[in-house]
Amino acid sequence: MNRLKRFFAIPWWLLKALFFRLTPFRRILLLFSILMLLISGNNRIESGQVTIDLFGPGFIGGLVLLFILALELKDKLLARTELEEGRAIQKALMPERSPKIDGWDIWLYTQAANEVGGDLLDLIKINENRYGLAIGDVSGKGLSAALMMAKLQATIRALAPDYNSLNDLGSKLNEIFQRDGIKRLFASLLYLEFKPSSGDIDFINSGHFPPLLINEGNVIQLEKDAPALGILKSPSINKRNLKLEKDQLLVLYSDGVTEAANELHELFGNERLAKLLSENYQLNSETIGKIILEEIKKFAGNAKYRDDVTIAILKYTC
Repeated sequence: MNRLKRFFAIPWWLLKALFFRLTPFRRILLLFSILMLLISGNNRIESGQVTIDLFGPGFIGGLVLLFILALELKDKLLARTELEEGRAIQKALMPERSPKIDGWDIWLYTQAANEVGGDLLDLIKINENRYGLAIGDVSGKGLSAALMMAKLQATIRALAPDYNSLNDLGSKLNEIFQRDGIKRLFASLLYLEFKPSSGDIDFINSGHFPPLLINEGNVIQLEKDAPALGILKSPSINKRNLKLEKDQLLVLYSDGVTEAANELHELFGNERLAKLLSENYQLNSETIGKIILEEIKKFAGNAKYRDDVTIAILKYTC
């Protein structure tokens, strides 16, 4: 729209949106308060005097309007409390920041951009000789994405111990997500399994950012495989294998890392991330992760984070 048209259209759109978000009873109260205020205004114009009538229509209309605002504020406070409780539950479901597994130096981090987030990060101890690590991103924002993320996390935890084939596990997850999910929502997922004191990693990637392998300062981006969960009914999901040598890094991350924007709307980008990893690969995983977070914070400045930030760094130490 041009500026003049936008000047009139935006206030009308806002008023209409606000009105129809009210309950039917509150809409009636709002119309009643507006009517009382209009009657009061007409009376003042006809008399030519400005008076305050404590029991007049203007006073009653103002009280009703304040009552509506108080009800809306109550609802907002209740919703905020519920979101804060949801955020606390999400934090409780998150894995330990620095889990202890023989032969591995692991650092896990996730931070929601809003009260609740749609990023998935989970470490699963399947048995004494098998661990699973999942990182994913549910499309959309807010509560709907957070609920779907929790469902995906619970589904992976329930199915992973019963599937020795990652191909079959990925296909089953896609089937469940498409069957029980919402049409407009989908989820990227990178799921890998590894063993203590072994550099062998098996993984599947359904539409997520490919992991980065850092070998003596060289950053190698691995290939993406299948589309995100929920897009196709029967996608081809193929297990891949990777063998890490001593002191090699594997970095998993969400789009909130590379797509963090500054006040000029510039993105942090893949090149900055690769440069940081190339320069600091000799450090332990926690230090590397904190350096990345600090650089993102410096780059963003006062700009608000638009997306959740999730990072998993695995360093093979044997």
